[in-house]
Amino acid sequence: MDKIQFWNLIEQSKTFKEDQVQWLTEALCNKEDSEIPDYEFIFRSYMNESYQSRLWGAAYLIMGGCSDDAFDYFRGWLISQGRFVFEQTLENPEFLANYISDENLGEEGVPENEEFLNIGFDAYTLKKDGDPEDWDGDLYDEMLDLLDERGLDQNRDIEFDWEDEDDLMEMFPQLWERFGENPLG
Repeated sequence: MDKIQFWNLIEQSKTFKEDQVQWLTEALCNKEDSEIPDYEFIFRSYMNESYQSRLWGAAYLIMGGCSDDAFDYFRGWLISQGRFVFEQTLENPEFLANYISDENLGEEGVPENEEFLNIGFDAYTLKKDGDPEDWDGDLYDEMLDLLDERGLDQNRDIEFDWEDEDDLMEMFPQLWERFGENPLG
């Protein structure tokens, strides 16, 4: 699997809205064994690419706060929106001021998708073991080894370029206008 095939799968999965995660997991299970770690490698590479101070600041402003875990879920949501939205947002997080709507938010009305983070491992477990509900540490380690073999880099530390809401208001005037007084979180 390459990046084009990855994004094509994401686009196809978007048509299943609430069942996007389930559809994508099942679609991966129908792929060759090597394509599941390829998917996971590409997914985690995009998670790493989006691990940015500016994007975290935008998420913080949109949701009225954003923990480490919430930022992971936000980035999972962002990838689930497809290549165009992902790339536009990385280029300019203010894109989200006009993009975010009730139709593309998670169940809780925030731009987060925790389940999206587990698709690759769930598909791998389902294909190897038949039951993604049972945690299998050996399969998880096997997946990590496959990602290491592909050269997956670990997240680097972030040096924030903002300190408080005043900084975010200045950095993101459109996001501030839409979410500053009424965040989604």
